Amino acid sequence: MASPEIFTTHSEQETFALGEKVAAALQPGIFVLLHGDLGAGKTSFVRGLAAGLGANPDDVSSPTFVLIQHYKGRVPLVHVDLYRLESGAAVDDLGLEELADGGIVAIEWAERLPRPLEGSVIVKIDDLGGDARRFTISEKMGSDPLYSDR
Repeated sequence: MASPEIFTTHSEQETFALGEKVAAALQPGIFVLLHGDLGAGKTSFVRGLAAGLGANPDDVSSPTFVLIQHYKGRVPLVHVDLYRLESGAAVDDLGLEELADGGIVAIEWAERLPRPLEGSVIVKIDDLGGDARRFTISEKMGSDPLYSDR
């Protein structure tokens, strides 16, 4: 993925299908860093990832209060939500780097990471009004202004 790819979805079902399509291109050990406002469709996208990786998408819910959820599929999926964490130290304590061993790690609110995770796939979701969403998907290379300096 040399340059960002841009997709527009017009329903939750299309967002799910896009997640499923992206899952087909992922290799174990990859982080999928999700950026978007509340209600942008991050969890719907992760449900699609789960389906594409052979996990039951109905098991996927926002892990806001649990922080980390694991789903078994053909390729394991770890779903992380950093919304409630404010400090880089709290995020570091999660040991996110170890979670990707043999699976895919999808991280909601990835802008709260204290530093970028090299080689990750970044999914930026923009609400276009109604059910329309624009997804900008790119690989993480070098420094990125989406991340804090915490």
